[in-house]
Amino acid sequence: MALYRERAFSQNFRGLELFFTRARAQSMTKEAMELNMWKPRKRHFRETEEWRRKKSRILSKMRALSRMNLLLVLSKMQTIDKLPDKILQHIFSYLSPYQILQSGQVCKRWRSIACSPLLWKFVSFRPNYGGIQVSNHEYFLQLIGTRFSELRIAELTTDLITPNVLYEMANKCPRLQHLTLDFSTAMQLHDFTDLQSFPSRLRSLTLCLSENIFLEGFLRKIYTFISSVELLHIIGTYEKVEDEEEEVYETINVFKLKQFVPNLRVVNLWGVPFIADEHVDAISSNCAHLECLCVNYCVKVTGSCLRLVLQRCRKLKSLFLAHTSLDNNIIKAIEWEKTRIEELDVKGTELSSDTLISLLTRLPHLR
Repeated sequence: MALYRERAFSQNFRGLELFFTRARAQSMTKEAMELNMWKPRKRHFRETEEWRRKKSRILSKMRALSRMNLLLVLSKMQTIDKLPDKILQHIFSYLSPYQILQSGQVCKRWRSIACSPLLWKFVSFRPNYGGIQVSNHEYFLQLIGTRFSELRIAELTTDLITPNVLYEMANKCPRLQHLTLDFSTAMQLHDFTDLQSFPSRLRSLTLCLSENIFLEGFLRKIYTFISSVELLHIIGTYEKVEDEEEEVYETINVFKLKQFVPNLRVVNLWGVPFIADEHVDAISSNCAHLECLCVNYCVKVTGSCLRLVLQRCRKLKSLFLAHTSLDNNIIKAIEWEKTRIEELDVKGTELSSDTLISLLTRLPHLR
């Protein structure tokens, strides 16, 4: 019994000793934690000023590298700036003159390309029909010998039809083949007394007539230069005539003009109010190579000239007689079966159905 009590006491004593040991350890841990709370905490390296400086330097270097990589990628990309001048020039050739002028404002390289004479082969200076408006005539004269040296097709309004402009074009535009002279808005012509030169290699000449401006004085100066013309277009004032009884002036001498253009293949007398059968007859007398004749809206044409025209001009294939005053008996009397007419326009005429049947059934080459 005594031995049992002694063992129980020793066990209890050990338990108390373990309890006090743990309690003492916990109290010491709390004291140590309280002491550590009052000590200054050591800052992390990323919170120091040195790290901020290093970080900013690293970021700036990374940005510089990214820019260099971007430039490297762009330098290897196929952009429009990498195209040769000839390719850019070919692209510009599809633009209108206004668009070419706008493209020339992008950079110096594009400006030099936009000023290339090869891009200015066809230029219209008729602002009423979408052409370029010329405000400085002196500067325009300088451009004729530089930018427009390769000019092939040109359209001039009344203000630009001057002796100086025509002289410059004759001497500095050797490839000019198609020329339009628009006198339709003219109130007064320039003085052509000093006109000594005119483009002499023209293949096509277009004259837009005025209602009351006579062109004989001007034409007298250029007759000797237009013998090479094959296509003659004389555009009249049919749309401007409001009263049928209004007096019509013969502003161009057709009888004299036909003597200086023996190589004509196409004659277009559209809407010329004074053109009559005798004018058409006079033109055909000197144009054996004529292939196309147009007298649309020439209301004084009755068709009495057609028999001689078809006999003289054996190569005539296209005949346009729209809105003329054709006579039924005259049209029936013509030997159409002996002609080579392939294209015929008689709309807007007063031909009867019998005449039309007789006409159309005697054209073996009509297409």
